[in-house]
Amino acid sequence: MQKPHRFVIDRLAGYADEAAAYLRRRRQTRKPFARVYAPGGRGCAHPAESEEGHRLFHAAATLIDAAGR
Repeated sequence: MQKPHRFVIDRLAGYADEAAAYLRRRRQTRKPFARVYAPGGRGCAHPAESEEGHRLFHAAATLIDAAGR
């Protein structure tokens, strides 16, 4: 029979492993995109690899840099 504190440590380690695996999977499946909403609520998502997405990401980076100054 295990000591009680060992049982708790093993369980916490298992939860930590599951959380790390979840974050790894999430990181691999998520890809950056820019979503733009037009008047009326219609939205359009632009992947970062597209021409529109590249321009939107560049504009966003410029705004973020300007706000940081």
